[in-house]
Amino acid sequence: MNKYEELIQEAADNNVNVHDFRLEDNLSGLYVDGNVAIDTGIETTTEKTCVLAEELGHHHTTVGNILDLSDAQNAKQERQARLWAYNKQIGLRGIVNAFEHGCRSSQEIAEHLGVTDEFLYDAVECYRDKYGLYKEVDNYIIYFIPNLRIGKMI
Repeated sequence: MNKYEELIQEAADNNVNVHDFRLEDNLSGLYVDGNVAIDTGIETTTEKTCVLAEELGHHHTTVGNILDLSDAQNAKQERQARLWAYNKQIGLRGIVNAFEHGCRSSQEIAEHLGVTDEFLYDAVECYRDKYGLYKEVDNYIIYFIPNLRIGKMI
């Protein structure tokens, strides 16, 4: 089972229906009342996986209509949904795991984790905002600035 199929199963386990739907206004996905719509224009399974993860994040973390991101409370809920998706699909331990498997570039890490380069980049920015310049995980240091780097502590 690939990551997209795993998320489809998680959605079903949480009584969330997933639909392919043509969305407007440059939306890739939308969550409304236990239903996720994923834009039919998305071409790759990897991108669909990232979109579905974020929409499941909305299922687990947001309340109400948050489409107006100029509202600070809505923007906060959007960030929470994205953080949920980043932790679900990547996580700090996932970054370390990719390093342990020989991944050194961001592109290699994204491919190993089954996410898009953009999704990984956005996750790293989010983690940087949350943790600062770096974060220690087990015997590793994950640096977020100037770009993603991982080092093993001795």
